[in-house]
Amino acid sequence: MKIRDYFPLYRKNLLLAGPVVLSQIGQVTVSLADNMMVGHVGTAELAAASFASSVFHIGMLFGIGICMGLTPLVGKVFSQEKDNQVGEYLKNGVFIHILMTVLIVAIMGGVSLFLNRMGQPEEVAKLAFPYFLQLVASLIPLFLFYSFKQFLEGVGNTKIAMYITLSSNTLNIFLNYLLIFGKFGFPELGLPGAGWATLISRIVMPLMLIPVILKNKTYRHLFAIAYHSRLLKNKMKEILKIGVPIGFQVIIEVTTFAVGAIMMGWLGKEALAGHQVALGLASLTYMISLGVSAGTTIRVSHEYGVKNYTILMRSIYASLHLVVTFMFIMGILFVLLRNQLPFLFTKDVHVIVVAAQLLIIAALFQIFDGVQVVLLGALRGLSDVTVPMFMAFLSYAVLGLPVSYLFAIVLNFGAIGVWLGFLSGLSVAACLFTFRIRHLYRSF
Repeated sequence: MKIRDYFPLYRKNLLLAGPVVLSQIGQVTVSLADNMMVGHVGTAELAAASFASSVFHIGMLFGIGICMGLTPLVGKVFSQEKDNQVGEYLKNGVFIHILMTVLIVAIMGGVSLFLNRMGQPEEVAKLAFPYFLQLVASLIPLFLFYSFKQFLEGVGNTKIAMYITLSSNTLNIFLNYLLIFGKFGFPELGLPGAGWATLISRIVMPLMLIPVILKNKTYRHLFAIAYHSRLLKNKMKEILKIGVPIGFQVIIEVTTFAVGAIMMGWLGKEALAGHQVALGLASLTYMISLGVSAGTTIRVSHEYGVKNYTILMRSIYASLHLVVTFMFIMGILFVLLRNQLPFLFTKDVHVIVVAAQLLIIAALFQIFDGVQVVLLGALRGLSDVTVPMFMAFLSYAVLGLPVSYLFAIVLNFGAIGVWLGFLSGLSVAACLFTFRIRHLYRSF
């Protein structure tokens, strides 16, 4: 195919991915705003936010990964116009997600007791503890929101969640300003203020989502089917069979970055804060790719449901074209502006130097990051999740983390060494997922 033949596919993929991209940008914007505001409170507070968030994200993203298992299952039967099965997946999915929420919140609550035993500076660990508990409490409304969000994405609607996410993010930033700095008569809480802002804004998300869904005739019909459906073991097994490997794949990748943050803490609070700044900027571009990946999951699941394999593969290539082009342009900007961008977060010269060095590596590894996340989205659309989970483990845990430790600690490369491990893990993952996609296509 010539490149112009992909233009209709670019448009279709972007129509699905666009709202998800905006939602993801909104999420990262909140994180960046948190870091900017907390960074101006102090370096120790910024390091504590980085440490608490890195550990917290393991549990949060594992739960979100399980919720994501609902999308390809709903997408496949929705494309086949099997409304009864759509409703059954919805009811059984929500039930599974409620049980999952209880379990993850309990586990993360226990983890909070060990934050002061992870080799962090005492000041950082002390500040991180209350903030971490606030984040854990926010999981309850967040997972409820994601349960319905992934259902909506399965039926091809990515706009409703976008509007709600952006509204919630705006509220979060406003509350950050009030509670971190004590504006308009509110108490000046510092880092705990950011935690309260996150908790309140996440409570609002499902409250906004539920009435919107119930007012829509199509979704009200599907919800009515779901309400009268039974809890079915086979449906629960299907949801868990897809969701749990996705959750573990996500947790493997996130754990890599969390352990990397812990290594940064061993190098000092300036290295940890610089890591948080650079990672926050890299996360912004990554979320664009993640949005395209989510759109790819929807497109692939729908084409897979009607056995349109040629369009399925072309849609995957179209997503890769978009992401690689975008990441390449952003990489150039990272390199050119590496000494200016960190000033958005902190005035600490030592932190800025570390962040500037890491942005050079980020310019390269984000291309591989974009490729691997799009291919993962395609594999999820095909309900192929177990093999990619093991591939992720091999790439990140078996290869990436040892490389980080070798270069950062043994060879004394410092912060740069940790990120060299990230680069090696992401590049290998991109290659392995490419081989997997090609293998599956040949078996169709």
